[in-house]
Amino acid sequence: MTDQSVKYVAAIDQGTTSSRCIVFDTDGAIVAVDQREHRQIFPKPGWVEHDATEIWSKVQAVVAGALAKAGLRADQLSALGITNQRETTLLWDRATGRPVHNAIVWQDTRTSALCTQLGGQQGQDRFRDSTGLPLASYFSGPKAAWLLDNVPGLRRRAESGEIAFGTIDSWLIWNLTGGTDGGVHVTDVTNAGRTMLMNLESLQWDPAILSAMNIPEAILPEIRSSAEVYGTAVGQLAGVPVASALGDQQAAIFGQACYDTGTAKNTYGTGSFLLLNTGQRPVQSKSGLLTTMGYQLGGEPPVYCLEGSIAITGALVQWFRDQLGIIRSADEIETLAASVKDNGGAYIVPAFSGLFAPYWRSDARGVITGLTRYVTKAHLARAVLESTSWQTREVVDAMYQDSGVQITTLKVDGGMTANNLLMQHQADVLGVPVVRPRVSETTCLGAAYAAGLATGVWPDLDTLKAHWQKDAEWTPSMPEREREREYRRWRKAVERSFGWHEEDEPEPQP
Repeated sequence: MTDQSVKYVAAIDQGTTSSRCIVFDTDGAIVAVDQREHRQIFPKPGWVEHDATEIWSKVQAVVAGALAKAGLRADQLSALGITNQRETTLLWDRATGRPVHNAIVWQDTRTSALCTQLGGQQGQDRFRDSTGLPLASYFSGPKAAWLLDNVPGLRRRAESGEIAFGTIDSWLIWNLTGGTDGGVHVTDVTNAGRTMLMNLESLQWDPAILSAMNIPEAILPEIRSSAEVYGTAVGQLAGVPVASALGDQQAAIFGQACYDTGTAKNTYGTGSFLLLNTGQRPVQSKSGLLTTMGYQLGGEPPVYCLEGSIAITGALVQWFRDQLGIIRSADEIETLAASVKDNGGAYIVPAFSGLFAPYWRSDARGVITGLTRYVTKAHLARAVLESTSWQTREVVDAMYQDSGVQITTLKVDGGMTANNLLMQHQADVLGVPVVRPRVSETTCLGAAYAAGLATGVWPDLDTLKAHWQKDAEWTPSMPEREREREYRRWRKAVERSFGWHEEDEPEPQP
């Protein structure tokens, strides 16, 4: 039974493959979890979509499930926080509440040619000074432009104010607070900062970029801080303040208590995302990283981060399981990989939809290199795991080049941190300790913390910092010579992935 005198905060984590709701108590401990997967829709090679209506129904189901498991009524929740897959882009009809098209997922590459066109003479960095981002198919602005150009009649409806744009946080907040009946159309600085439409300094939509991408301002949500009451929920959560929104990686850095300049975390999910807190100033990257919002608490100054976004890490394990059928469940990969002492000389570069940081090469495609007759499925399993460590190493090196900050410990979270072999290899290739917290669900925890701060459940960041506890630590044991030799081979493999896809060349059809 739950204690009637304790305060509880719920967080919705709407991710790339599933939606979860977790209820936390005031110690930041998990009371109950519910989770459901949603469909991945692949209309063409390189295209990835989600059905936003399905996502909303799954979110409602996990909220009900978590409350039931916790034995709580909605009126016992002090606040609700939201964290979400970032950049995934949706346009919907304000009058009917229906999406005008499937959501275009962050992994989707259909806007590659549009991004090249937008770059023109200035290239990838045309909007970098304003947004901290290179022109890439990853971000939401070009996805919205593509929808406006490709859904018949949509641009006219958008210009007349009938259409709303949002990343998934906006869609959920709008529906939670009433939808067509008074739903609040907002986003927070962390999500707005990933659209490529927000100016990093002013924290407002940038008129010059909207004009360049031909996106009418009428469709955009209001930009708010990451921790404030946006509105009050209706329906099953009637009366609960909806009090935070953070993109999933920003929520994770918040949940990992990385509040000091120079602290860093890596989240291992579908992709992996390493964020370094750079304080109250944006650091422009010269090394292929993103300058991004960390978080903003109410009226306080915003906190910025450098981010290394890796497109494919956990998704490579899924590919190994689902497309190749070599393992039956994701956790089998560790046993298989541990049955050999190394990768047998094989490397897998998972550039399924191009490479993100630090390369930003949309022409790259996945390669397996170093194959000999000696290589077995166990060596390939090991290469699958090691590709995550090596991609992370490249990002850490780039962060040092940009900021001069040497990471001394890496805080880690996400599903793949349960894999001890991977975590040990990660410590080995970085040459620093890797630490996992006791509450590994840091994305949800960060959203809950921000919502609780906004509603007085927790008084300040020091209180939250005191909650953070270590669960496991891996220390490096690989000799430096071996580490650098292996790294050289990895970099060679990455170069082999470049230049496979040409814009005017159709992808192979299924």
